[in-house]
Amino acid sequence: MTTMEILARAKAACAGAADLKAGKINEALEKMADRLIAHTPGILTANEADMAAAKEKLSSVMLDRLLLTEARIAAMAEGIRAVAKLPCPCGATLSSHRLPNGLRVRKVAVPLGVVAIIYESRPNVTSDAAALCLKSGNVCVLRSGRDAFASANAVTDALRAGLADAGLNPDFIQLVQDPSRRSASELMTAVGYVDLLIPRGGGGLIRACTENAKVPCIQTGMGICHIYVDRSADFDMALRIINNAKTSRPSVCNAEEVLLVHRDIAGVFLPKLKKMLVDDRAAEGKPAVELRLDEAAAKIIDGTPAGPADFDTEFLDYILAVRVVDGVDEAIAHINAHSTHHSEAIVTASSRNAARFSREVDSAAVYVNASTRFTDGGEFGLGCEMGISTQKLHARGPMGLRELTTYKYVISGDGQIR
Repeated sequence: MTTMEILARAKAACAGAADLKAGKINEALEKMADRLIAHTPGILTANEADMAAAKEKLSSVMLDRLLLTEARIAAMAEGIRAVAKLPCPCGATLSSHRLPNGLRVRKVAVPLGVVAIIYESRPNVTSDAAALCLKSGNVCVLRSGRDAFASANAVTDALRAGLADAGLNPDFIQLVQDPSRRSASELMTAVGYVDLLIPRGGGGLIRACTENAKVPCIQTGMGICHIYVDRSADFDMALRIINNAKTSRPSVCNAEEVLLVHRDIAGVFLPKLKKMLVDDRAAEGKPAVELRLDEAAAKIIDGTPAGPADFDTEFLDYILAVRVVDGVDEAIAHINAHSTHHSEAIVTASSRNAARFSREVDSAAVYVNASTRFTDGGEFGLGCEMGISTQKLHARGPMGLRELTTYKYVISGDGQIR
């Protein structure tokens, strides 16, 4: 099927998806999870083919994003089951009031319609997006990148089989069969077919969508995330947070890319940082983090001199840009000038500085004494997520079920005229 044929079928399926009852949706989600587990051998075979084809093109951390294992597929299934346990957002009355003329005005949550998702080397997005769209009464059209296409196709086949097991229309979940740039362009310009486009990937994909899309588009994913270590910070706490934010999974959008350190503590703190991220990791046979240092930091520890672009780069790798700043004012100014408004953190014992940082940093998630790695729909209690929105309308931060709805006004009367 062509992309436009898929979109036409998706549009035709919208009324049926919006009309589903909660019990039927949850039954379908459970069957989708069951099918995902049952199809594990075929999904792993498809993923092996993707991994083999990508081995010479992708870095080790990006290959980790592409890799599926039995445990990861089981986690994908559990993510679907977690969504089944959440309340359905559609049909809920968001607000209600009665006018002096007797009219009752209700604001009611409704589905968006056709939600298209363009994503790259992360096959788990396939099941997350499908589950969230079904639960919120939407039809999803998935467009995987070429690197993950075989995996995404196998996962989609399992999910559509689950829909059929529940007696529902498999067209509620569809995968574009053309992984070329042409299909991405078709989704961006499918006015009248796509109600919301969500790109999940690197800066190039996000820019292409925001610059070329003629349909409503959410900016998601790209994260130049900062941690600022204040003068009053507990060093052990700061080191634990930085280690988690940088090394637990450097290929994801909520990983730390930039470290800012107060000048008064830099002489003591930075050697401890280098020991943890470089020397100790190398001694343990782990990838050492490359520290890209500004002039002040380079006078204290060894590393790579930071280039002009290093404080504006999402590395998605074992690389950390480090800058010494004079205090919270300079840290806030740097973050607001260089971040992608995703996730930022301050490590401090000062409640005043924590409050100021939280108030003035203009990002979707702001942390006090915690790792940026928590910016995730599951970690926030939203079930799995559609992505992390870095804009302010119509959603911001992790996009769960509520963010996949809009609303309409329903007005009830008994013959009123104006």
